[in-house]
Amino acid sequence: MPVTIKDIARAAGVSHTTVSRALKGNPSISTETTERVQHLAQQMGYTPSAVAQSLLSQRTQTIGMVITTIADPFIVKVVEGVETVAQTANYSVFLATSHNNPDQEIAIVETLHRRRVDASIVTSSRIGSLYGSRLDQIEIPIVLINNNQEGGEYLHSVAADDIQGAELAVKHLLDLGHRRIGYVGVNDRPRSNQRRLTGYQEALNQAGIAPDQDLIVRADGITDIERGQAGLSLIEKGATAIFCYNDVTALGLLIAARQRGYKVPQQLSIVGFDNIEPTLYVDPPLTTVAQPLLTLGQEAMYMTLDLLEYKQVQDKTLPCELLVRQSTAPPEG
Repeated sequence: MPVTIKDIARAAGVSHTTVSRALKGNPSISTETTERVQHLAQQMGYTPSAVAQSLLSQRTQTIGMVITTIADPFIVKVVEGVETVAQTANYSVFLATSHNNPDQEIAIVETLHRRRVDASIVTSSRIGSLYGSRLDQIEIPIVLINNNQEGGEYLHSVAADDIQGAELAVKHLLDLGHRRIGYVGVNDRPRSNQRRLTGYQEALNQAGIAPDQDLIVRADGITDIERGQAGLSLIEKGATAIFCYNDVTALGLLIAARQRGYKVPQQLSIVGFDNIEPTLYVDPPLTTVAQPLLTLGQEAMYMTLDLLEYKQVQDKTLPCELLVRQSTAPPEG
């Protein structure tokens, strides 16, 4: 049977209230008694009850985290960032997957609330403006990472600067001498897609190049790999370089281009977005825009901790970084 406070009290010859206070280091208990009780507790293998502690403190020391899918390589570093900060603050993190479905996201957030997590963090979310009124009724802090819904803003969020990141990618291609630059986007993440498209267009405009709608495709498909394959149509329209919504889309395009016999980067330069680990190991390694994935997770958890302490917080936007590898080069000729 587990050792209880009453067992320690019996062994120490004091009341269970004294034991409870001594274990917490309450100054009303003498140093001698505190040391004796704590030594007995360790000797007897006492483990505090998390349930009992949560009833007393009204905190469970748990954070619910809603992710799109565990198969998304983008998620790994973000979760690591959240957990690094959470563990230091003595919080546990529970993961749940939404599969990019906003109805499932809000259902999970409400379930986590009923299970008494202290706060929730939601990645690549579309629930911010869709379910704002329902989120306001949930009396725990909720922080969104890369809020992904057009329209209204949710109160607490941390995001990478999609526009700045896209500008970095397109300016790199322009500096290499490309003028026919395509964009492969997606339909199911409208907010981030629009921001990256805006950055693409602004970089072209700053270079005195009018964006060509024929070189922009928002691809459908079951997976981002399949969506990337739609970029092949842009080559036929004269694109010598293509900026893709994310790395997985870029990898889909890279695979499809090589299968069709196109040489990368000699005949086609490709740039992705995210800096997921597989981009280092493909041939050629992928030039990409690095989101600060670890920092996104860390900042979201820091913001969560501040909210739990009833501190004022402000939304944060973090800059991206261009990583130049071998999938980009000057155009032939």
